[in-house]
Amino acid sequence: MSSPADTFGLDAYVEGVLAGDRTMLARALTLVESTRADHQVLAQEMLAALLPRAGNSQRVGITGVPGAGKSTLIDTLGMQLTGAGHKVAVLAVDPSSSRSGGSILGDKTRMEKLSVNESAFIRPSPTSGTLGGVTRATREAMVVVEAAGFDVVLVETVGVGQSETAVANMVDCFVVLMLARTGDQLQGIKKGVLELADIIAVNKADGDNASEAGRAARELTDAMHLIQPPDAIWQPMALTCSGLTGQGVSQLWDEIERHRTCMHDAGLIATRRATQRVDWMWSMVNDQLISRLKSSGAAQSVAAQVTTEVISGSMTASRAAEAILQAFDQD
Repeated sequence: MSSPADTFGLDAYVEGVLAGDRTMLARALTLVESTRADHQVLAQEMLAALLPRAGNSQRVGITGVPGAGKSTLIDTLGMQLTGAGHKVAVLAVDPSSSRSGGSILGDKTRMEKLSVNESAFIRPSPTSGTLGGVTRATREAMVVVEAAGFDVVLVETVGVGQSETAVANMVDCFVVLMLARTGDQLQGIKKGVLELADIIAVNKADGDNASEAGRAARELTDAMHLIQPPDAIWQPMALTCSGLTGQGVSQLWDEIERHRTCMHDAGLIATRRATQRVDWMWSMVNDQLISRLKSSGAAQSVAAQVTTEVISGSMTASRAAEAILQAFDQD
């Protein structure tokens, strides 16, 4: 079966993306997501050509507990931003999608207004089911949509576990959505996620939930003060909003802008992005080494032998790993 890389050349991709052609933009993202070796060669050439035109967007990560209303909030926030003249791209990181059947596809249909907005572009994550593969595609997709002229990139994590850290490591501002449903507002949230947060938003703060959301925001702000060092340039705070009614959503964006100004004035946006690029380089080194290791016949042959010994307890895992790597080096 043919694919985009079989039909279009490098110039067609680059010219189409830079012209803002939505069809070519979608095809370029499909190319980036492909795992075929020939597609990846073309994708890297395309990314190299687009890179000088990328990097000018506000990159905002958004995560939240299940049911926190991420899609509704993004829909409302995106409409407000496009109404103010911005072009908004929504990308997703969902390493669990191969097991769940691609939950982000359902999220996309819930972004009813934004999905038909000509100034917005929503891209579901590839269903590779591996965090490394999905984050690679998301990082590279960010380059493509920025080159296409989108000045706000919202990266949504709908997976679990390390996906929050992965998203935090590719954005300028990381927003954590919370709910005010339980008596203990900190119950069920990992300290690690709070440490990543630049802003916390208690969503669904409408109707009877408004007062409880306000209390939750105050408790979370106090919790953030305990986590952050007192001399930190940015002190995260929690606020309330409602993606359904739109109340507080503009204030959330104001806080994101305030964070950007604070970090930019301190020179930390450039520093953060530089660190992210280096981290990404080493992440790619790690992924490619693992891929080459798994494709090495000699290494896999030794791995099959030592696995039995590790299972029986006659060999330590460290010695088994050393034997596999020695076979790989010789190969």
